[in-house]
Amino acid sequence: MKAVLGLCSYTHDSAAALIVDGRLVGFVEEERLCQVKHTKAYPELAVTWLLQEAGLWPEDIDAVGYNFTAAHYLRAVPRASTLLLAAETRSRAVPRALGFATVAGRTMGRQRTLAGKFSGAQVRSLVHHRAHQTYAFAASGFDEAAVLVVDSLGETQTTTIAHGRTPSPGRPALRTLHAIDDPASLGYVYGAVTMHLGWRRGDEEGTVMALAALGDPARFRRLFAHAVRTTHDGFVVAPELFPPRTLRSGAARVTPRFIAETCPPRRPDEPVEEVHRDLAAALQERTEAVLLHLARMARRRTRSPRLCVGGGVAANCVGIGRIVEEDIFEEVFVPPAPGDSGTAIGAAAAVHLATAPQPLTDIEGACYLGPSWTSPVVGWDRWPGLRTQRLTSDRARAEFLADQLAQGRIVGLFQGRVEAGPRALGNRSILASPLSEGVVDRLNATVKFREPFRPFAPVVPEERAGEYFTLGQAAPFMSMASRVTAKAREQIPAIVHANGTARVQTVRPDQNPLLHAVLDAFARRTGVPVLINTSLNIKGKPICGTPEMALDCLTGSGLDALLLEDWWVTKR
Repeated sequence: MKAVLGLCSYTHDSAAALIVDGRLVGFVEEERLCQVKHTKAYPELAVTWLLQEAGLWPEDIDAVGYNFTAAHYLRAVPRASTLLLAAETRSRAVPRALGFATVAGRTMGRQRTLAGKFSGAQVRSLVHHRAHQTYAFAASGFDEAAVLVVDSLGETQTTTIAHGRTPSPGRPALRTLHAIDDPASLGYVYGAVTMHLGWRRGDEEGTVMALAALGDPARFRRLFAHAVRTTHDGFVVAPELFPPRTLRSGAARVTPRFIAETCPPRRPDEPVEEVHRDLAAALQERTEAVLLHLARMARRRTRSPRLCVGGGVAANCVGIGRIVEEDIFEEVFVPPAPGDSGTAIGAAAAVHLATAPQPLTDIEGACYLGPSWTSPVVGWDRWPGLRTQRLTSDRARAEFLADQLAQGRIVGLFQGRVEAGPRALGNRSILASPLSEGVVDRLNATVKFREPFRPFAPVVPEERAGEYFTLGQAAPFMSMASRVTAKAREQIPAIVHANGTARVQTVRPDQNPLLHAVLDAFARRTGVPVLINTSLNIKGKPICGTPEMALDCLTGSGLDALLLEDWWVTKR
């Protein structure tokens, strides 16, 4: 037996994955179990569940794949001396060198800590982008594809283009063809502007993406064309607007010149004004332009008709939708966990491929990978005032839930295994009818407690997606924004954002039988096979991974009811 544990640990979005004899046993983000969003802690609960799931002890682990390599951080140290050559970057040279050296030392220490937790295991460090690449390509199931990874930072890399091939079933192989290093970082720029606009970097970039649809990019178009300039081999970031990072807390991410040419920093409690909308719009427009440029580079360098995209910037569903729309590739794939948490799967897969002969299995298209609860609640007394009703068959659950949704109720859905990644994929969801009057306002104001301009994603049976969306390919992981048809504008305007798009999820019966059955039943009642699907959580909290978290969400929000496995739960 060969057991490989993959870890994303001691950095944001802590997670763990386990591969035994080539089979992906499971994967879960620690936040879904510990209730701390984007936790950096060692994924203790995730690892404990995985070992229990496989019937293993820590000493049974043969190898640990860690998603960073210490030595690669050190590459930035001598390069920092080049910052001394320009007046606008000179003050960053020494802090940058010290910051990268410090993180290299911490990474080495973290590897030693991991080795102490698994006495029989060899800890193997993975270059961060290789972990992203391996996961994105292996999960796609493609025989051959271009692989584009775009994030804020992986050691020193921020963007890579690779070519993936599968010479034999379950044995994907990757070759990196091109890399762009920091300080040229699209993720860094997006995060810096997110902070400047008053939202949390690394968490609320999606809010800025939504706000962008309400602004006019022309106001700051020239500024961002200068700030992030495309070149024949990638792009560069203007240091006079976005100073090179130092990896030291408290360092400014925008310059006084950027502030002078845009607006003062917005505090989170201040109103959102026209200038903030326009700044978001220009940022998003430039991000899309650079992503399209990188996608075309990937097509030229690999000559592949298919593309896999990973890294934190792959969560920009509008940008991914633009790549699909431009027909650069015949098919585009984004895994369900494209950000750092997913590198736990990539690290485990890469180590397995390097050390064991068995093919990888149960990774292609997999998203329901976390814990499930067949007996979800031990006792209800922690939540007084709840009413419960048992629905004993799959058909009864689907028909009953469709009835409730058709009557305008907003319902939480907790079923099966926890999803991978940040999107609601039907096992930890909040569902609502897009036909209900004022449903978007009600969801934002009383259920999710978030900004009123935030849109909500639609879910539709894959076989009927073409009636409402123009995407032209399956989108099971809610990772692509699609333009909508006239029928969608007429029947379900609630799911159409201000930019004329919707972040669609398509679903087949074999992917999520209950969700597909609910959509069919809802269509029989209303004539529309589309529901609103958003994650089962409120703003600032992680998606509910446990029954207790789901019941807290029900009682602490404006949800009307919760379908908790086969229990229908309502408030008195």
